[in-house]
This record gives sequence, C-alpha cells and structure tokens, in this order.
Amino acid sequence: MIRAVIFDMYETLITHYSSPLYFGAQMAADAGIPPDRFQTLWRLTEHARTIGEMTFEEVIERILKENNRYTEETAGIIIAKRKAAKEECFNHLHEDIIPMLAKLKDNGIKIGLISNCFSEEAVVIRKSILFPYFDAVCLSCELAMQKPDAAIFRRCMEMLSAEAKECLYIGDGKSQELTAASSLGMQAVQAVWYLKEGTAQPVQKMKEFGHLERPLQLFDYNITWFCQDLRRYNE
Repeated sequence: MIRAVIFDMYETLITHYSSPLYFGAQMAADAGIPPDRFQTLWRLTEHARTIGEMTFEEVIERILKENNRYTEETAGIIIAKRKAAKEECFNHLHEDIIPMLAKLKDNGIKIGLISNCFSEEAVVIRKSILFPYFDAVCLSCELAMQKPDAAIFRRCMEMLSAEAKECLYIGDGKSQELTAASSLGMQAVQAVWYLKEGTAQPVQKMKEFGHLERPLQLFDYNITWFCQDLRRYNE
C-alpha cells in the first residue's frame, strides 16, 4: 500500500521552460560580464549554493566584485529578475498539478517534497500556491544535504512517518533521483509531462523507469504497487 507520494519540484511540479529563463547567460548580460567568465564563476558555486553554504545574493556580489562590476543597482537588478523568474514558474503549472495534489489529499495520501534548490528558490517555494499541499518539505539548501544522497530521502520519509516500501517517488530524473529512490526501496516513476524536445532540460525519457505523461495519470496508472483507491479515479 502506498501511503506517501514524494515529488521533485523543478521539471516535475513546475517547469522553467514555459516562461522566460533567467539563468547564467541572462545574468551575465545584465552584469556586463562575458558569458563564459560569468558561467565559470557561477558553476563553481553550485554545490555551495545547493547545500546552503552560500546564498544567491552572496554569490552575485562576489562575481560582480571579482569582475569590477559591482554596484548596488546592478546587484539589485539581477537579484530581482532572478526571483521574479522563479516566481513566474508557478504561473505556468500543468493544468493537472493542483487537481493531482488535491486528489492525493482527498485519498489520505501524504505528500512530500525533496528538492535540490538554492536560497532564492527556497523562499519562492515556501510562498507558492503548492506549498500548503506538502506534509513534508526537504530543501537541500536548508538541510545541507542533496539528492542523490540517501540522507535527504530518509529525512523526508521520517517526516512523513512512512517506510520506503510505502512511498512512491516522482521526479523528472535529474540528479540520479529515481535511481536513488529505487535503491532505498521506494517505487520510482519518471514525470515526463514537462519534457520538451529541443530545450536545455537536463534529462529526457529514461527507459529504465515507468513514465507518467500527465499528472492525473497517477490515479489510473495500472501497476500492481499502486493502491486501489487511486486506481478508481476514472471509474
């Protein structure tokens, strides 16, 4: 019996690719720094940002100062645009996301979130329309641990009072998350509803896992491990 469903956030519940991007290339342009130079410095901080050792604001200030481009105005523009871009993602949800989460709640299924994310993303996630649906939230930058480390999966299971065999993990597959969840004894399935050909998305369909083409397909996904109450969705 599945008692809890644990989701990834980016490219699973929300996507970057239905609204204007504000990644390294766009920040470099606003900073007036050559893209290759900016990207090199930006990527060097990725691990520290992911586990909360550095905030987004600290990184932007450092990069600007190392390139003699720092002003409060320039830093402020980049910070504001980055946060706005992250907030905008929540305005482009797949139409089934809210109904899916609500249906899980109606069926008494606990909902967890495990996300590798940065400080500016954590703030937006906690203010988002999705946040009230979660019974457990594990954000890497707040816990100083990240996928695919088993520790962050175990922390989420502990918060949900669920064993691995009682959990279904759904993610787009980046960060080896599906393999990690499966190795712990969870059922794991790939969310592919946001995947688009010809984009810079980090993964494509993974043949070693089952796929969900739409969020609400979760409730009629006819496999033996899924609980009967959820399979009755379309009856």
